[in-house]
Amino acid sequence: MINVKWQWLFLDTQSDAADRSWDFWSAVTGWEISERRGERGEFATLRPPSGDPWVKLQRVDEGGGVHLDLDVDDVGVAAIEAARLGAVEIGRLGDTVVIMRSPGGFTFCLTTWTNAGSASRQVREGNESLIDQVCLDVPPQHYPAEVEFWQALTGWRFAPSARAEFGSLARPDGMPVRILLQRLQEAEGPVRAHIDLATNDRPLTTKAHLALGAGVVDVRRYWTVLADPVGRPYCLTDRSPATGRLPGS
Repeated sequence: MINVKWQWLFLDTQSDAADRSWDFWSAVTGWEISERRGERGEFATLRPPSGDPWVKLQRVDEGGGVHLDLDVDDVGVAAIEAARLGAVEIGRLGDTVVIMRSPGGFTFCLTTWTNAGSASRQVREGNESLIDQVCLDVPPQHYPAEVEFWQALTGWRFAPSARAEFGSLARPDGMPVRILLQRLQEAEGPVRAHIDLATNDRPLTTKAHLALGAGVVDVRRYWTVLADPVGRPYCLTDRSPATGRLPGS
């Protein structure tokens, strides 16, 4: 087990489409894009009006999608533990970032916690919608190993859902992101991921996202699948932004 201090959701977008994606996510969240960082201005952060941020933006040369960073005290020690539990190290950026893949192939990073001496704080109240969940889309042959890995890595309890294809790790108080695992029907490919937003009014939020360039992919009982202007899928869910739970649960 590692001691996760904070989480970062990364939206990775190919360079030629990054500006369009970044502007969209800033508009739908109402969060300001920070000053660009990196040698080519390839990194930025979405800054909420209060509390600490937890969503970052990255330009990539190819591919794209979503990945997760876990802030820890010592990335070297955490990487050894992750490898012991079945992850594979695929790269390092200096002494502060270790890039890894889970047993099913999902890319995540172990990163140095830089908020030493203070507690990071997510503000959930007062939001009509909130990016607060990463859903790991897991082919069925990888599902048992992914559940075991993430539960062992974080030490967070895994709770199956009433729907057999879903389960989640209990999000500790103060952590910004819940990790949901979805067992897919298709059996090919590595584990992928998409982000979920909790919203108080899914039809109204959907309308606002469509006006800013999103498109509807599918509508289910408790969630709507959308694609952002660069084709990245994500979901609006009926969970409360304040609690992260479905009404009545």
